[in-house]
Amino acid sequence: MSEVQTEAATGRRTTPPFRADHVGSLLRPPELLQARERFAAGLIDADALRSVEDDAIRDAVALQREVGLQTATDGEFRRATWHMDFIYQLGGIDKAPGDLKVQFRNEQGTVEWTPAALHVTEKIHLAEPIFADAFEFVQGLAEDGQTPKLTIPSPNMVHYRGGRAAVDERVYPEMGEFWADLCDAYADEIRALGSLGCTYLQFDDTSLAYLNDPRQREQMASRGATDVEHLHEQYVRNINRALEGRPSEMAVTTHLCRGNFRSSWAAEGGYDFVAEALFGGLGVDGFFLEYDDARSGGFEPLRFVPKDKYVVLGLVTTKRGELESKDLLKRRIEEASRYVPIEQLCLSPQCGFSSTVEGNALTREEQIAKLELIVETAADVWG
Repeated sequence: MSEVQTEAATGRRTTPPFRADHVGSLLRPPELLQARERFAAGLIDADALRSVEDDAIRDAVALQREVGLQTATDGEFRRATWHMDFIYQLGGIDKAPGDLKVQFRNEQGTVEWTPAALHVTEKIHLAEPIFADAFEFVQGLAEDGQTPKLTIPSPNMVHYRGGRAAVDERVYPEMGEFWADLCDAYADEIRALGSLGCTYLQFDDTSLAYLNDPRQREQMASRGATDVEHLHEQYVRNINRALEGRPSEMAVTTHLCRGNFRSSWAAEGGYDFVAEALFGGLGVDGFFLEYDDARSGGFEPLRFVPKDKYVVLGLVTTKRGELESKDLLKRRIEEASRYVPIEQLCLSPQCGFSSTVEGNALTREEQIAKLELIVETAADVWG
């Protein structure tokens, strides 16, 4: 029975992305936050911390199953942030003093964050598969009907975090060799994950959403990026190169957002600036798109989505606990279907619930209610 026939008979997609899906990160439970603090203070060792993480992840996978999701992630519970824990494990990249201050905004004002910085000091390579043990742990917990998903930052985030200034010119006099080595390291990672049985991989990429904002393009230019008006096209080519040779059974999606730190955001603007190159050129199976408020613009850019790609509409916000109206979600899905057929649409939160260890300003119960709403709405819309 084909995928189309299976979905027609059961009302459920059997390959990712799913009609009801989620981005990846979940709110860290208090006991995990406490264990991280105790580990940082030297009060417990790495084995003790991992035991707490294991228990928390078991609960997280069970939670996803109980609310009716087909996707199973570890909630990113073993990480401090959605991206840097991965990036620092790439060979050739070192930590650097954080001097880049990112200003996030919310309804109350601004929040300043100084992310961990990086410096490319050697040729980039993959020393060993990254997050392999984390994926295998979730793989062992997933039951029938659950597909383990691994989320990793896209290769573009290595560049977007520091620009040309973070790349030692003695190592990479020309950026072309930097991009080639970086994408080759990612290709090695993808092949390694495929050999472990990973069939659902997600590239998290804020850069392709940020670049819609003229202020963000100005910031990249100040960090040494050239031709910033076409940087998104380079970024699309990078991902495509990294995906060359991926296993045929591996579904790959990308998630775009405009910042998600303690219920705050960093960029604004619809997808218009990047839409044609992004939707028409990126070789992924689906796009997780932030669409929870006016900052994300309209659905018109979706007209560039090809007929073989899926769009996961991030209509349910993770930035506040107030529950959305099911009727409003259905109307928004209908509106989006004017630009891309409803058969190519899915539903999810607009971002993770805890892109960094601090998490967003909502409760575990509110998080569960939002996930249940997504599952229920998807069942109403797609059967």
